[in-house]
Amino acid sequence: MHSEFLYIDEVKDKGRAVFAGKKIRAGTVIETSPVIVMSGEERSLLDQTLLHDYIFVWGENKDQCCMALGYVAVYNHSYRSNCEYFMNYKERTIEVKTIRDIRAGEELTINYNGDWNNPEKVWFDVRE
Repeated sequence: MHSEFLYIDEVKDKGRAVFAGKKIRAGTVIETSPVIVMSGEERSLLDQTLLHDYIFVWGENKDQCCMALGYVAVYNHSYRSNCEYFMNYKERTIEVKTIRDIRAGEELTINYNGDWNNPEKVWFDVRE
């Protein structure tokens, strides 16, 4: 479930994005999203579709993938994101939490590498 003060809007050259409808304090959990877990074999099929851009690597052994419900799949990437996400394999959820104070109207971002400030290039920057 996502917070009622989040909303989706368009960003030029990025598509849809998640925004804060009001000021949010650092350390606030803004979303807990259930996920649909899929096998490695299913991931190889998903990798051939548009859904490739919206799935997360999943599992202790990173041998599965998941599709997050809610807004999680709509957060854009930033190498210095203002939110971070946590995977709970037992509960099959992804939790998104702010890492600093957020202004009303600010886009909320996550680092697709998992750690909010991980500078390693993500898949779409590597292939350019």
